[in-house]
Amino acid sequence: MKQAILILASFLFSILFFEKSLGLNLSIFSICTIGILIAHNPKIFRHKSLIFLSVTYALTAVVVFVQGSSLSIIANCIVFFTLVGATSQQHTSVYVTWLNGLYSTIAGFFHRNFEVNETDEKVKIKKDIDVLHLVKLIGIPLIFIITFTLLYKNGNPMFSDFISKIDFSFINLQWLLFTVLGYFLFQNISKPVRVEPATSQDQNTSNDLRPPNHISEEKLRKEKQIGTTLLMLLNTLLVFYIVTDITYLFTAEITRASELSNQVHTGINTLIASIVIAILIILYYFRGDLNFYSKNRNLKRLTYLWIILNVSLIVLIAIKNHNYITAFGLTYKRIGVHVYLFLALVGLVTTFFKVLQLKNLAYLFRMNTKIAFAVLVISSALNWDKLITDYNINVAESFDIHYLLNLSNRNANLLYYYKDKMDIPESAKNRIATKYRNNLREHQQHDWQEYSLETFQLESQQQTTTAP
Repeated sequence: MKQAILILASFLFSILFFEKSLGLNLSIFSICTIGILIAHNPKIFRHKSLIFLSVTYALTAVVVFVQGSSLSIIANCIVFFTLVGATSQQHTSVYVTWLNGLYSTIAGFFHRNFEVNETDEKVKIKKDIDVLHLVKLIGIPLIFIITFTLLYKNGNPMFSDFISKIDFSFINLQWLLFTVLGYFLFQNISKPVRVEPATSQDQNTSNDLRPPNHISEEKLRKEKQIGTTLLMLLNTLLVFYIVTDITYLFTAEITRASELSNQVHTGINTLIASIVIAILIILYYFRGDLNFYSKNRNLKRLTYLWIILNVSLIVLIAIKNHNYITAFGLTYKRIGVHVYLFLALVGLVTTFFKVLQLKNLAYLFRMNTKIAFAVLVISSALNWDKLITDYNINVAESFDIHYLLNLSNRNANLLYYYKDKMDIPESAKNRIATKYRNNLREHQQHDWQEYSLETFQLESQQQTTTAP
């Protein structure tokens, strides 16, 4: 029964995706994937974490239907690997879950049905599925049927004429190969597998540091002195930099985009260097025994101050970037700066808790990866092209219409709506009209598998426009 489901799913896979772009088909595929995973792993899907991931995966597919952006497609793929990996083994780090999901998707069938005998280092086929017999069962009769058909065709003119009239043009070899690929995919993910020893090592690695059996007071005292001196000097330098930056921010008058751009990018470069050095210094001094040294209080205080000062630096860069956006509009790079600033802030906060709660390096990797994953999924749900266009037209003091025109067609309707309300050259208005028509034509040519929410909206607009 399960094999029949996989075969039907493989045909559905070809119907949905063969020579089609992504749209409604991805939502149907996600439901099919979740159904197959539940059918083959019913006990595992009683856990809340698997239910949550399944719902998230389905929602990311709906986001692709609604938005159709590259970011939403990437998010859907990553959540797919996460769901498959979590089905193979729960309670692992996100990056190990991705590894298990990717490995299962590519080689799950071979991993399950082939094993290595460690004593003689020979690959053996598991007894539950006789792959060789299956190949013989299909291949041998097919070879002899083709051979004898050719022989009989040469020996009997009437038989030859009959065979020649049979039209096999309806058979699409590419479609069949694509169907086999779909079967291979569903077969792989039906029973996801684990990558060892990466999974076991990850499960056995705690987030907490373990106190040492013996502490060398003299060695730790010297290390603490060096660390205290270093962080004191770095804090003093960073305070001076922040004070001068605040003074410049509130006294200098910057009117040109190039000047603001230079300020933001210079600040970002400074921030990157500062945070990387800060985290490396903190990780070095709080890598082990010094965490449990009774006289490390001043070093910890200086570390907390260093983190707070770097957070202040993030706030200053965010203000500059906001001023840049307010004056000259949103772009993907300016949004990217805000995203990076948020992730940098998260890195500093998790480093703060690493020192405060005696956590190790694994804790930092796990927490930061989880948050970055959540940011990706949430940001994929937004139509950034539309948001950029709407903000630049209605909020920004000035904007570049050519930049908006060069974005994807997901802002075509909005640009067309504002076309006659903007003070822009006639050539730009003509480009907007062309972009709108091209977008409309593209959606009209879509098959049902490629439909998106915008397709239905455009069809509804067309019916309203043509109605008497």
